[in-house]
Amino acid sequence: MKSKTILIVLMLLPTIAWCHKASDSFLTLTVEKNYIFVRWDISLRDLEYAVGLDVDDNGAITWKELQERINDIETYVFSRLQVKNRSGECYREMLPLQVDHHTDGAYAVLNFNLDCSSLIEQVDVKYRLFFDLDPTHRGLLHIRNNDNTEFVVFSPDLQQINFTFMKSNRWQRFRQFVTEGVRHIWAGYDHLLFLICLLLPSVARKTSVGWVQNENFISILWQVGRIVTAFTVAHSLTLALAVLQWVNLPSRLVESAIAFSVILVAINNIQPFFREQAWCVAFAFGLIHGFGFASVLDSLNLTAGALGVSLLGFNLGVELGQLIIVSIFLPLAYFLRSYWFYQRILMQAGSFVIILISTIWFLQRAFDLNFYQI
Repeated sequence: MKSKTILIVLMLLPTIAWCHKASDSFLTLTVEKNYIFVRWDISLRDLEYAVGLDVDDNGAITWKELQERINDIETYVFSRLQVKNRSGECYREMLPLQVDHHTDGAYAVLNFNLDCSSLIEQVDVKYRLFFDLDPTHRGLLHIRNNDNTEFVVFSPDLQQINFTFMKSNRWQRFRQFVTEGVRHIWAGYDHLLFLICLLLPSVARKTSVGWVQNENFISILWQVGRIVTAFTVAHSLTLALAVLQWVNLPSRLVESAIAFSVILVAINNIQPFFREQAWCVAFAFGLIHGFGFASVLDSLNLTAGALGVSLLGFNLGVELGQLIIVSIFLPLAYFLRSYWFYQRILMQAGSFVIILISTIWFLQRAFDLNFYQI
């Protein structure tokens, strides 16, 4: 049984290691009179999976390979995106393909203009990219018209919007960013593993004389509350500083430090070197994790008018996602704390696997060892 468990973990390890960030594309529409200027950033990782870009199958996508597949890319993506002017036809003019780098790797950038026959007052957008391949994929739409701006997250449950520029629903935007914040903490495996590794020793920990179980649930709640609060305050602070452009750190440094933080707290579960100071560690590394959270909002280039509502909604979503995780994890951990499964498998073997995964993340980010490079 033990060998089967180890085998399954080893089989899943490569998949988990590469699944750092959820699949997103970034679609920006700028409307001026009878023109719509469009920029669409799509991950090369996702395009490789959908249409195949790595022709020689050597693990690297070259500019030549990307150029050779441009017609297939356009055919595929434009069969899954429709942008229409409600009052007239529009004609698409493609601009040269570009490549940009986000925190999770290289993206193809499709720039095109829509020349419409009449003044644009309402735009209809239908989006279904990758939904048939990956139901967790999201299309992040940012649409602008003069001082009006709106944000929409496309999902399998929301594939069409009708946007009128005279209206702006702040409450709808707020709810969308709350949902996006929850999804980000749940799909951000490094943030998730960091938090879980900090919580694991709250109910049982290894000492020089053996395992010590915490019998007082109130004291456990107090300890967990300090850890979660410290993490929340820290990442909320740096999330705001980064989104407001008051503090900027290189994404490579931030992502590497996040991976290192997971390694550190996982090692502590195997060979403790901090115990009562867990909330201090949560606060210190929470400052770094906040810059990681900010990468989603930075990619949208939100205007000042949309920034406040978006930042508040996204941050509340992250906190809500954390609370749900803690509310599920803590009672389960308290119940299992006296069993060998918790002490040996979750605490020891689980932390060892997390160290392996986090080390892969660290090497990828610190030394730019992305699987697909261009």
